[in-house]
Amino acid sequence: MTSVVSSAMPSSLSLRHFLLALAVVAIWGGNFSVVRLALDHLPPLLLAALRFAFAVLPALFFLRRPEVPWRNLAAYGLLIGMMQFGLLYSAMQGHISPGLASLVIQTQVFFSIGMAMMVVRQKLALYQGVAMLIAAVGMGIIVWHTDGTTTPLGLAMVLLAALGWAGGNMASRQAGQVDMLAYVVWGSAFAVPPLLALSWAIEGQALMAHSVVHAPWGTWVAVLWQSWANTLFGYAVWGWLLSRYPVAVVTPLSLLVPVFGMAAAALWVGESMPAWKLAATAFVMGGLALNLLWPRLKGR
Repeated sequence: MTSVVSSAMPSSLSLRHFLLALAVVAIWGGNFSVVRLALDHLPPLLLAALRFAFAVLPALFFLRRPEVPWRNLAAYGLLIGMMQFGLLYSAMQGHISPGLASLVIQTQVFFSIGMAMMVVRQKLALYQGVAMLIAAVGMGIIVWHTDGTTTPLGLAMVLLAALGWAGGNMASRQAGQVDMLAYVVWGSAFAVPPLLALSWAIEGQALMAHSVVHAPWGTWVAVLWQSWANTLFGYAVWGWLLSRYPVAVVTPLSLLVPVFGMAAAALWVGESMPAWKLAATAFVMGGLALNLLWPRLKGR
């Protein structure tokens, strides 16, 4: 995604901020396997609702609402909470493996390009078109090899989740330099009611109650990890970095999310890594790398 670099913004991450960003992408990558384990005991929409409920409470009572319009907070909460994670968790309930989910969700970069073209009438650069074609080859490989662990429905749901992530990123950038922890908490409050309502309507009251009562302590640790480490720490730090550095400086580090995601899936949940999956990963990440790194290389 291209951006106009403000002269007031530094052109590279400091060591401290680089380590913060690295911690975030490691948490985000490993979290796909944590989600997969939690889904053994909680239905996906309820899991998403609990994730954001614990991110909101009790922090909401201690953090002042950021000075942004209510509609911006609502847009962030619905796009990130309900669309991104509601769909992602539902897809990971038997429709896509954790490692591939961590890869496909990164297509949010290309959705962000499309949104930028619509909002600011930015033209598609040649390198961006080539990058999309390379990544599309990787998506095609995944579609060709859909099986019991990855289905076309799961792939479609994660692509829609990536669209929600891109929209949430745009909402947070429009908020400007605000207290990002407070922004994430107050925005997350808008995700909980619709997720609970969808869980009630789709998953059913009986399953919701049974899951909450009988979930083992390890599942609740997984929920709290997603709420505090992934949501409060991860999204607050990432949004804070995006508000202080050019997008082109921060976003290339997101390429490491699938690396951590694939490694965690192989180690923790025993996900296999056949040649076709590695090839798909190479094409998708190659397209992402070209899109994110080409402007910096060309500038040099």
